[in-house]
Amino acid sequence: MSDKIFLTKELFALLFAIVYDLLFGEYPTKIHPVVYMGFVGKWFDKKLNKPEKSNFARFIFGMIAQTIEVVLFLVISTSLVVISKSDNKVAQILGFLVAIYLLKSTFSIRSLYEHVARCYTDDVELLRKNVSFIVSRDVSKLDKAHLYSAAIESLAENISDSITGPLFYYLLFGLPGAVIYRLVNTYDALFGYRNEKYEWFGKFPARFDDLLNIVPSRVTAFVISLFNPVNSWKYILKYGAIKINAMYPMSAFAGVLKLGFEKIGYYKLEGKIPEKEDVKKALELYKKVTAIIILTTIILTAVVK
Repeated sequence: MSDKIFLTKELFALLFAIVYDLLFGEYPTKIHPVVYMGFVGKWFDKKLNKPEKSNFARFIFGMIAQTIEVVLFLVISTSLVVISKSDNKVAQILGFLVAIYLLKSTFSIRSLYEHVARCYTDDVELLRKNVSFIVSRDVSKLDKAHLYSAAIESLAENISDSITGPLFYYLLFGLPGAVIYRLVNTYDALFGYRNEKYEWFGKFPARFDDLLNIVPSRVTAFVISLFNPVNSWKYILKYGAIKINAMYPMSAFAGVLKLGFEKIGYYKLEGKIPEKEDVKKALELYKKVTAIIILTTIILTAVVK
């Protein structure tokens, strides 16, 4: 009986976390679990990622750093699951509330929308500033078309990273699955760069993130493709393999919207040059795609769990 009650709680936790996100967005920085994941990661970076170390040593240290934090958050999230199933009613309620709090931090629906919506502007300097908040590339010399492209690309890619991924692993493994996915993705965001400092320290986190995103990225691309199957699959088949995961939702987005994306020096997808109104169209597509992903996850959680 207690198992059935807990499984009902899993669905309730998901619903509550989603509603909270849609209404309020992200937690304040001071109480955001992902921020603290990043703090721990940066502490390891400062202590272990020394330039005088060999490439092999830096690779091992990057792997050790992530593994330690994965184990830490696995223990925390699993403990919350156990506490939520305990016979002590007070502990059960407190554990469940903290579990919801932690689950909400693993995905970002409203915040992603709002960040990209700020890029719906003709003011090139404001546009450049807002795009710089959502992409890692240098935007200082990009024209409007490339800035709009970067914003829409980020929106498409982050449907997988910020929504599909954590919900997919929550469906499979409950709270620990969503939390570990978010931790791995956070490490990739912090250290997954091919530069002198992180080429080796960030290699294991980057490859681990690639592994976890193989399914979510392709599921996301499939859902996006439903809104223009012929053109989106044309783009997916032509450009999807450029990047192991990220290009699948991006190429599907470009296909549906009939847009050309370009990251100068890295890739170029054929199509119409993005304009301001295309940001609005992309946001409308985002809402439809996200609604399907969320509703499907809720239904599957109710059936499977």
